[in-house]
Amino acid sequence: MATLLSTKQLKGKTYSLVIDLNETARGVRIGDSISVNGVCLTVIKKTGRNVSFQVIEETLNRTNLGRLGEGSKVNVERSLTLNQRISGHILTGHVDGTGKVRSIEPQNDGSTRMQVTAGGRLIELMVEKGAVAVDGVSLTIVDVSHDWFSVCLIPHTLKATTLGLRHRSDLVNVEADYIGKYVLKLANTHRKTLNQAKPSPKLKMN
Repeated sequence: MATLLSTKQLKGKTYSLVIDLNETARGVRIGDSISVNGVCLTVIKKTGRNVSFQVIEETLNRTNLGRLGEGSKVNVERSLTLNQRISGHILTGHVDGTGKVRSIEPQNDGSTRMQVTAGGRLIELMVEKGAVAVDGVSLTIVDVSHDWFSVCLIPHTLKATTLGLRHRSDLVNVEADYIGKYVLKLANTHRKTLNQAKPSPKLKMN
């Protein structure tokens, strides 16, 4: 986890975020991409552990970054390089939308089950045992309903990420598995092609 130090409006609808990246700041250079709560941001300045990013109003409105204040904790992760091991599913840092925490319930096995309410466009990209990112944390979907999905969080995840700080009704960033997006696109295109190929009903003459 890292700490948001400040949010300042620059010219127009551009804002500057300054984040204390802690150990993650090692080796970070200007121009690098950093995932902040699952949102891919570009480093524009670095002073010690403090790193600055520029974001536009669109990003603040479409994610939970616009609701964060000074001292807020955020999840941070550096970009994957081609020679690294993939531990989890591939994330692009392009948030598909936001969801709202519906419930947080400790389970008998020591895990915690979190339900997140999300819109239909997000839900249709999800399948049971598929992958989803919540605030940039790669997770496995336990089950999916028509307007919510659930994930199980192990104690380490609760301790090492901001998900352990979440409460009911909190807004979280959601990124669906990108494979699902391509499958849905292909299915919709195929369905549209089939509909266009259907012959028009013939008019009956009396």
